[in-house]
Amino acid sequence: MIHELRTPRLALRAWRPEDREPFAAMTADPAVMEHFPATMTREQSDAFVDRIEAPMAADGWGLWAVEVVGGDRFIGYVGLARPGFEAHFTPAVEVGWRLAATAWGHGYATEAASEALRFAFDELALDEVVSFTIVGNVRSRAVMERLGMTHDPADDFDHPNLPEWPQRRHVLYRIGQAGWLSRGSA
Repeated sequence: MIHELRTPRLALRAWRPEDREPFAAMTADPAVMEHFPATMTREQSDAFVDRIEAPMAADGWGLWAVEVVGGDRFIGYVGLARPGFEAHFTPAVEVGWRLAATAWGHGYATEAASEALRFAFDELALDEVVSFTIVGNVRSRAVMERLGMTHDPADDFDHPNLPEWPQRRHVLYRIGQAGWLSRGSA
């Protein structure tokens, strides 16, 4: 059973076949893919969704499809994943997101990621959740900071699954159970 999460404005849910077309449009959008090595073809996008759905079916959680309640049926994904590479911080669970450009600037990434973190700490009883992005992705870094995640430059790393390119260097943000709980009292 796949857990589905709700916020006042958003539904984080299992992927549906009709999500693939708008997701393919997102992954072909140069603005959405600015911080990735390249845009994706429809075949690459569908294969990516397959890789999202497999662990979600097994675990009951993962990178949920996100829709606006009473609005857009699909705006991207937000959720939890296990990084598929070895690094100084793995094994780990990551909180991540990718939203359509039309969904930017509404606070959706922070709202949905906050609910994913609540699930990670309250339901999965994780000790820590990480997030990472390229150094220059200021929008995602701002979301990480709004979530209460902290950055130590000593944790930064070259992403081992990416080719040699100028944006291979990644920043790592972390939040632990205690940091999550203290957010409400700050």
